[in-house]
Amino acid sequence: MKLDDATLTSAGLAAPGAGKILVIACGALAHEITALIGLNGWDHVSLTCLPAIWHNSPQKIAKGVEELIVKHRNCYETLFIAYADCGTGGALQKVCARHGVAMIEGPHCYSFFEGNASFAAHGEDEITTFYLTDFLARQFDAFVIRPLGLDRYPQLRDSYFGHYQKLVYLAQTDDQGLDKKARKAAERLGLAYERRFTGYGDLATALARLTESSG
Repeated sequence: MKLDDATLTSAGLAAPGAGKILVIACGALAHEITALIGLNGWDHVSLTCLPAIWHNSPQKIAKGVEELIVKHRNCYETLFIAYADCGTGGALQKVCARHGVAMIEGPHCYSFFEGNASFAAHGEDEITTFYLTDFLARQFDAFVIRPLGLDRYPQLRDSYFGHYQKLVYLAQTDDQGLDKKARKAAERLGLAYERRFTGYGDLATALARLTESSG
């Protein structure tokens, strides 16, 4: 599929040019990255996002990111990829290496939101854990229930989630409404519930380091 502007979400509309940074990100991170840009006054940082739903088709991600790198590399001093591996099996890392573009470290956003070191330390103990972020708490039906057909065939719940024991909500913000949504998601899946506040984790650290190095 050839990308065009209609497939993208943009924010932080700094004009391209010297000293400018473009973050190419998953649409699931748009809210968080836009918040960090605003909180830190990063007026030289722009954001463009690929569709969040591509996490259900990760084979699209590396190609989509590469097309954006090629499209924008001559317009910005620095490009940064705000995707972890995200199920690409190393394909995204190869694209970034080929073009000399840095990407955030980690296997997925659950890891870098919690902090890659912290997540790795207990990851093996949570192999029966299903994770939500703020984005997935908001979009649980659109990104979990409907794509898996659970709205039409609720009996499939055991096929998909029978081996899970708990749902952990990795919260980027203190939002009681999202906490209620996440609790409801756990109930619908028949899982124990845990809320774990992470803030923006390694995403904030990576972007701060990026802006410092470009300054």
